[in-house]
Amino acid sequence: MPEPLPNILLVDDEDALRSVVAERLRDQGFELVEARSGEEALALLQGFAFDVIVSDLRLPGIDGRQVIDEALERYPGIVAIVVTGYATVKDAVDIIKRGAADFVAKPFQFDELMHVITSALEQRRLKDENAYLRQQLDQRYGLGAMVGKSAPMRELYQLIDMVAPTTATVLIAGETGTGKEMVARAIHQSSLRRQHRFVAINCSAIPEPLLEAELFGHVRGAFTGAVGSRQGRLEQADRGTLFLDEIGTMPASLQMKLLRVLQEREFERIGDSRTVKVDVRVVAATNADLPRMVKEGRFREDLFYRLNVVAMQLPPLRERVEDIPLLVARFIDTLQPREDGREPIVVSQDAMRRLMADQWPGNVRQLQNVIERALALGGGRRSIEVEDLPPELRDEPSPMTAIPPLAEAGVDLPRLVGELERHLIGQALARTAGNRGAAARLLGLKRTTLVEKIKRL
Repeated sequence: MPEPLPNILLVDDEDALRSVVAERLRDQGFELVEARSGEEALALLQGFAFDVIVSDLRLPGIDGRQVIDEALERYPGIVAIVVTGYATVKDAVDIIKRGAADFVAKPFQFDELMHVITSALEQRRLKDENAYLRQQLDQRYGLGAMVGKSAPMRELYQLIDMVAPTTATVLIAGETGTGKEMVARAIHQSSLRRQHRFVAINCSAIPEPLLEAELFGHVRGAFTGAVGSRQGRLEQADRGTLFLDEIGTMPASLQMKLLRVLQEREFERIGDSRTVKVDVRVVAATNADLPRMVKEGRFREDLFYRLNVVAMQLPPLRERVEDIPLLVARFIDTLQPREDGREPIVVSQDAMRRLMADQWPGNVRQLQNVIERALALGGGRRSIEVEDLPPELRDEPSPMTAIPPLAEAGVDLPRLVGELERHLIGQALARTAGNRGAAARLLGLKRTTLVEKIKRL
C-alpha cells in the first residue's frame, strides 16, 4: 500500500495566488489546508502536525518569520519553505539558517515550487533514514548493546560517557569473553569520530611476519608476494578509531613502531620512504597482566604508559551475577526473536539458578554459547529447562554458591549483605503469601524486626 502524500499548510494573504497554488498541489495528491494570515496559521499549527509548511514571508499582523519560527519550534521535523519577494531574499536566507529547508522567490512557476517541496521532502527522508540507521548502530554497538545494571556495569557506563567525547587513548583490560571489543565499539559510537571507521585487528590472530604489513600497509614489491600496494589498518582508521585487541601479544619489534605512531601520528608503509600522517584514536585491549609483563621486560614500559592514558577494567561475569538474567533475556531475543502470536521463551527457575551459580570462566561469550545450545536442543519448547544445559551446569547449586568470590579490588560488603537480606526476605514473603508473621518465623526473626528490615530495605 503506497504511503499517503504529506500534509501541507499553505499560508498566504493573496487569495488569488493561494487558491491557484492550493488547487495545483491538491491535483498532485497532497492533503492541503489554507491559511490567510499568520494568526490563522498559528491556530492551525496548535491543532495539527503538518509535514510541510509553505508560508509567504510578508503577512499582515504576525509575519511569516514568526510563523516559521513557531512551526520549527513546535515541530522540529517539519519541512518549512519560505515564499518571498526579491527584496526580501536576505530575510529568507536568515530563516533558512534557523532551520527552514528552502525558499522560492515571487513570481515563481509552479514547477519550481514543486521541485523545492519534493527536494526538501527527499532530504528529510534521507535524514530520517540516516538517523534510523545511526540508532540501529547505537543499539548494536553503542551503550544500548551493553547489558547490565550491576554496580560494576554502572561504573563502566559512566566512565565510557566521560571518556568517549575525548581523544584519549584507552586501554581495556579484562578476562576473555568479558566484551572488550563491545566496549571499544561503544566508545567509538559515543565519540565525535562515529561518522568514520572503526577498524579492529587482533594482534594474536595474525602471524608476526604479516602483522606489520597488516597494521602499516606496504608498497608493491616490498616483500615476496607483495604484488600490489596496500593500505594498512592505521590508514583505514584515519579520523576514526583503531582497536588493537590482545595488544600484549604484539612483537617487541612492532611495539616501537606503534609507540612512534602514538607520539608523532605518522609512519611509513613497508618498503616506502614516504611518511603517512594519520589522525586516529587508539583503543587497545588485553587479557594479560601488562604491568607484570613490563616488569619482566616482555612489554615496553613507554608504550604501556602511552596506551594506559585511560584504563578500564571489565568485571568478569562471576562478579556481576545479578546481570545474568538480563543477559539471558537479551540472548534469547537476539537468537530467537519473538514471533507474533507465540509465547516468549522463558528460562525455568531451576535452570536460572544453575546459570547464576556457575563461575563462567569464559564469561559473557560462554553464557551466550550455553543459551544458543539450549535453544537448539529445546525442540520447539517455549522454555529452557535444566536438561537443556550442558552436563557441568546441571548440579543443584547450594545457596552459598551465589556468593561471589572475593575480588582483588575487594567487595562492597554492606551492599552484598543488603542484597542477600532483600533476596531472602522476598522469598519468605512469597512463600507465606505476604504473611509477615509467618515470614519472620521462616527467617528466625521477630515480626517487629522483619518489619523494620522491610522498611529499611
